[in-house]
Amino acid sequence: MTSCSNTRAANPPLIGMNLDELQALCVQAGVKPAHAETLRAHIFRRGNQDVRGIEQLPAHFYDFLELHSSRVQTELRALQRSEDGTCKMLLGMADGREVETVLIPGKGRLTQCISTQVGCAVGCTFCLTATGGLTRNLSTAEMVSQIFAAQQHTGERPRNLVLMGMGEPLHNFEAVSRFIRLATDPKGMAFSPRRVTVSTAGHVPGIERMIAEDLPCNLALSLNATTDDTRSRIMPINRRWPIAEVLNWTSRFAAGQSKRILIEYVMLAGINDSDADAHRLVELLADLPCTINLLPFNAFAASEFKRPGDARVQAFREILVRADRVVVVRESRGRDISAACGQLRTEVRQTRRQPQTLPTDKNTDTLPLSGA
Repeated sequence: MTSCSNTRAANPPLIGMNLDELQALCVQAGVKPAHAETLRAHIFRRGNQDVRGIEQLPAHFYDFLELHSSRVQTELRALQRSEDGTCKMLLGMADGREVETVLIPGKGRLTQCISTQVGCAVGCTFCLTATGGLTRNLSTAEMVSQIFAAQQHTGERPRNLVLMGMGEPLHNFEAVSRFIRLATDPKGMAFSPRRVTVSTAGHVPGIERMIAEDLPCNLALSLNATTDDTRSRIMPINRRWPIAEVLNWTSRFAAGQSKRILIEYVMLAGINDSDADAHRLVELLADLPCTINLLPFNAFAASEFKRPGDARVQAFREILVRADRVVVVRESRGRDISAACGQLRTEVRQTRRQPQTLPTDKNTDTLPLSGA
């Protein structure tokens, strides 16, 4: 990958354009609008921003595109591979800001976690990303560039996309919705809507907009508690939109649509992992068809929370299973590397502050480079 510049290009990036916008670009250049479909296929199917590699375009169109559009360049700042196959990448954007994207292998599938913001403003107390606050939103093109960067480095195309990296996706709704429509365009990236999931901490206005605009994706709700008192303590967003209201809108999203609902439940030892919590969770979700993902906490330095023991996790799960709920215990992937979201970025920043004798790590292919 090429290095980023320190400023964003003034011209719009091709990888952030939908078909109508590509067609408008063709009209502006005085070429047939049909060339937009050729552009779309080359860019989004092949993950290639080099338009000079397209043989079918009129000769003068290449120069026009270079003058009136731009490329989104990302720099691979660090990469870690886990023994379980998980790959975490730290990418530098054009302004020097950094985000993480993670590739998680599974049986017959590869899932990529996409970041939607640099940092996050939600402030969940168990989340490392939240400790740095929000720097800015990512553009649609910067989200697409994460897929291209991972594909370029690994040679693999993900099957599933989860907007569950750094940031609260529904705080960046416009860019996220554009990204989802580009990703699910049958003649573009062509991801199945059933394999694209937006994860939210419970931003009700955003869920309302997802419903109103019939966004072609699934919804994952990060619930993480069964009482408003506990949820407000670990997730400040609950003070604005409490559990009952969030679940009400989540149910509306699911109603009458063939869309999947996931309930994410990060298990924190002694906080939300009791038998009473499990029984309350059954009651809360009684009328909501969903899959419950239990995620034992990924510990990180300076966190006040601890991961529950395996026996406690299994006891919690058994209560849900006996109530005929579909439950999956999501064992933490990449625990031998920087497993927690935001951890790789934090470690890289800390390394930069140290005297320049860099530690070696057998799982780190690319050591931190210069940057913000």
